Amino acid sequence: MTGQILALREHLLEQNLTCVVMEATGDYWKPFFYLLEDALTMMLVDAHDARNMPGRKTDCDAAWLADLGAHGLLRGSLVPPEPIRRLRDLTRARTALSRDRARQVQRIEKVLEDAGIKLSTVATDVMGVSGRAMLEALIDGRDEPAALADLAKRRLRSKIGALTEALTGASTAHHGFLIRMHLNLIDEYAKALDELDARIEEAMPPLRAARELLCSIQGFSNTVAGVPR
Repeated sequence: MTGQILALREHLLEQNLTCVVMEATGDYWKPFFYLLEDALTMMLVDAHDARNMPGRKTDCDAAWLADLGAHGLLRGSLVPPEPIRRLRDLTRARTALSRDRARQVQRIEKVLEDAGIKLSTVATDVMGVSGRAMLEALIDGRDEPAALADLAKRRLRSKIGALTEALTGASTAHHGFLIRMHLNLIDEYAKALDELDARIEEAMPPLRAARELLCSIQGFSNTVAGVPR
């Protein structure tokens, strides 16, 4: 508990400790590190590095870490300052949500496959303007292949014939229900991603100059360059 960690901090300060060494174990190290770093020198080490050191005489991990740390035999991992940590949390959340959104699109494609509809073989982006219009029509119970294909926009209209063939299937209200559910989730993910992008921009000042420099290199987008490593 936080109160116990704060009590530990006071105890360590009373003992005149100058450095605390701890292993990076999942996310469990974070509360200790964040509550102690303002009062003590913290060293976060990779558990693999500590265990590979020769000469271990005890089964007590804490004692072994203390011994190695006292002799300067450990290399600390980089723990970025709080502004960078917040930005990293946001960009990692964006990556996770983007993957979840992509999974929903894949599930829609599976529903279409179950209905015998091969939209993704003709339309590059099932979630594009044309694909979305066709999905909405299927949800509404419209299953005439030619009418569905006629919803194509811009360059996709040159593939009306192939679309008509791909949209010939056996779509039912059951498929429409599933597609609607996944589309709603996709829309929620899109909303959350927009909110995350806005929050990331608010947290970007510490890295804005570095991001602009990276964006000057061909192949780097704002999104990629704005992810702290």
